[in-house]
Amino acid sequence: MHDLHSRISDGLWLALEARAKASGDPIRHIVAAALAEHLGTEHRTLFQVSTTTALVEGVYQGAVRVGTLREHGDLGLGTFENLDGEMAIVDGKCFQIRGDGSVHEVGDEVLSPFAVVTSFTADETVTLADCADLAALEAASDRLRHSDNLFYALRVDGVFDHVKTRAMCKTTEGTPLAQAAAVQPEFEFARIAGTLVGFWTPSYAKSLNVPGYHMHFLSADRRHGGHLLGCSGKGLTLQVQREGALHFALPETVDFLKADLSRDPSKDLEFAEKNRPGKPT
Repeated sequence: MHDLHSRISDGLWLALEARAKASGDPIRHIVAAALAEHLGTEHRTLFQVSTTTALVEGVYQGAVRVGTLREHGDLGLGTFENLDGEMAIVDGKCFQIRGDGSVHEVGDEVLSPFAVVTSFTADETVTLADCADLAALEAASDRLRHSDNLFYALRVDGVFDHVKTRAMCKTTEGTPLAQAAAVQPEFEFARIAGTLVGFWTPSYAKSLNVPGYHMHFLSADRRHGGHLLGCSGKGLTLQVQREGALHFALPETVDFLKADLSRDPSKDLEFAEKNRPGKPT
């Protein structure tokens, strides 16, 4: 990130203060958004469809088209209607990794009940000489984050010595996430080139997204992938971007509107997202 110092007129300053008071946005965010619009570039905005709490309660009906997601960014992850596999958006293209391990690029008309996407331009880039495991990758990412209260996007590229993933299987609307995640096919790959797509969410936002790191993998040949459970490699390129704003698109489906989303989703998310005995493939 870079600091910008500039003199502006009293009139502009008063207008900025008035906009900040009316919107609740910090002045620096208003200025950044105005500059991005003037220069024709994307402001750092995390665009999210629905919430993880809704997923925990079994709200899997498609709410937003993939085409809409791609309008809001070129890097992202999520899932598909009826929890049919894992989503990875890399370089503006959207891929579906199904429970049978197959990978397909999907069209703009396909629906998603939950997804997170951003226009990615790294603030920090480092090369990891030796990344022994997922914990080491997360620790390296932590060193590039300057606050535990902001949202971050990350991307990791390179040839991985080992990658372990899993993929959700298609299920019916209303099935609780913990039940749907009871059996998740797992996949392991050796010496595989690819990309990790990930986001870091502050703990205070646990009702909205997976707290901490959440990452999906997509191989360079677009034949393998899934939700990341573990990885290792040498010479990996890690890039991190701080998000300046959040944009939530809440579903207007009947199931979402009537769902009880008051329960703490932490335990169910921990069960569904973290490594545990599964069905190896």
